[in-house]
Amino acid sequence: MLITDPWFYITAIPAILIYGIGKGGLGGALGIIAVPLMALTVDPLQAAAILLPILCVMDIFAVKIHYRYADYPLLKEMLPGALVGIFLAGIFLSVIPIAGVSMLIGFLSLVFCVQYAFLKNDKQAIGGAWFWCMLGGFSSTTIHAGGGPVSIYLLPKKLEKVSLVATMAVLFGIMNLFKLIPYAALGSFDTTNLLTALVLMPLAPVGVKLGVLLLHQVGQSLVYRLCYLFLFLSGLKLLSDGFSSW
Repeated sequence: MLITDPWFYITAIPAILIYGIGKGGLGGALGIIAVPLMALTVDPLQAAAILLPILCVMDIFAVKIHYRYADYPLLKEMLPGALVGIFLAGIFLSVIPIAGVSMLIGFLSLVFCVQYAFLKNDKQAIGGAWFWCMLGGFSSTTIHAGGGPVSIYLLPKKLEKVSLVATMAVLFGIMNLFKLIPYAALGSFDTTNLLTALVLMPLAPVGVKLGVLLLHQVGQSLVYRLCYLFLFLSGLKLLSDGFSSW
């Protein structure tokens, strides 16, 4: 049966629009807000299950708009680690506490933001594509929060803003398709979750379109500052959630 609680929709509608804006133009780390916001009214795993089919629809619009600008050699480096992270998350989702993952990703995100703000270090983050994208795949599968780890690897590359957003859009488009496998195996796509996702689905292209409009209205330096700001906020939120749930 469809979720009928009006408070759920009060949290879900802005959450989905915000996620779409991130996919459309302001960076994947913005999406961290969505699941915690929806989880104010439903179980966090249910929120993640409802959100995933909507993310796949967002990906169709985001990839269609951005795919020609993506850095495909870079994607070839990033994708294997991301898929390994999804595979590991699918195996261990029921036994590894999400609180621990949240604290780890939050801490690493904050460390990188401090490095950017105070050290101005242009060197690539230690660990490389496999390490950060594996963390991104794992955290994206568990709490739809892969933007932080992926940003830690991708932002120091200093891609042009459209290429940055396009590369993130294609990467997460592929990742979200693979994430359907563990969610289906865990039985998360019941009738209630799928019907609720279907009702909210029309918001997907609206959020993506808003993000695209914002991308072309602001300068490249501002886009990067916003990405780092969202990475910082994501880190704080993940760290706080991890400690409170531990």
